[in-house]
Amino acid sequence: MKKPLYLLFLILLTAAKLFAQDKPVQGIVFDKDSKQRITRVYIYNTRTSKGFYNNIKGEFKTNAQHGDVLVAALQGYAVDTASVGTSNTIIFYLKRTSIYLREVTVRDTVESPNEKLAENKTAYKDAYTKGDTGDMLHLGPGGVGLSITSIYNLLSRQGRNARHLQEIIEQDYKESIIDYRYSKSLVNSATNLTAERLTDFMQQYRPSYYFILEANDYQLISFIKSSYQKYMQNPKAHRLPPLKP
Repeated sequence: MKKPLYLLFLILLTAAKLFAQDKPVQGIVFDKDSKQRITRVYIYNTRTSKGFYNNIKGEFKTNAQHGDVLVAALQGYAVDTASVGTSNTIIFYLKRTSIYLREVTVRDTVESPNEKLAENKTAYKDAYTKGDTGDMLHLGPGGVGLSITSIYNLLSRQGRNARHLQEIIEQDYKESIIDYRYSKSLVNSATNLTAERLTDFMQQYRPSYYFILEANDYQLISFIKSSYQKYMQNPKAHRLPPLKP
């Protein structure tokens, strides 16, 4: 009696392990109305929080586990989801939600944040030289000694001012990274807000630097849309009070 139960347990355990293992999955994304293949669709795995784009043929390949939920998202289309089952093939049919316009990439800043940071480092190179504490100890002909330059840069007022300027430059770089991705054109396309309301919303629901670094496009759009819902419920929730004279 125990032997059949033991065999059943082994079979269930083996099946569970097989379901928990990653397996190759392939698929295609179609326009639901025209039945044409769609490219540049973002495929997102909700379990792993990782995503990728399909290729120019509308096809994609990935590794996933049984039960994983894949999300297909493209601007101008409704989001579609599919669960990974026993089949290794998944087909998405995206429904268009807006009139198709030729894609145009718009950036609110001419220079990228990295280009701007490189220019600032060149323009204020003295700040990076005078504020550099470097290695306090150095090895010379007479043995290990103290670096007079590093000590001076650490303790002098000139060195402190230089490091303060470095902090301002680095903070400006972080803000420009946020502006580069969290742009007015992107927020407008996700919320349809314009003019003063667009500026007010972006100020109240500005993402952090570390979120911008880690978030992919799908997560950023989700953040904007969820924040927009909160904003519509109470437009003044996170608004800063006016400065008192």
